[in-house]
Amino acid sequence: MSDWRFVDVAPENEVVETKIDDENGVRNVQTLKRRGNLWWFPDDSMYCYYRPTHWRPITADGDGKHE
Repeated sequence: MSDWRFVDVAPENEVVETKIDDENGVRNVQTLKRRGNLWWFPDDSMYCYYRPTHWRPITADGDGKHE
């Protein structure tokens, strides 16, 4: 079962796992946080120059891995 959700419902200012998943395949899987229309690295050092298509919560152990 997939727990990926569309970014339209992503929480604000919370670090989540993100990805791009479109006709070109899955790529750019990483943890980011959304502020408005921009997606930032967890340490706020820089925003991404792309918009993810999907997000999901990070697991309790914090590694972002889902089974």
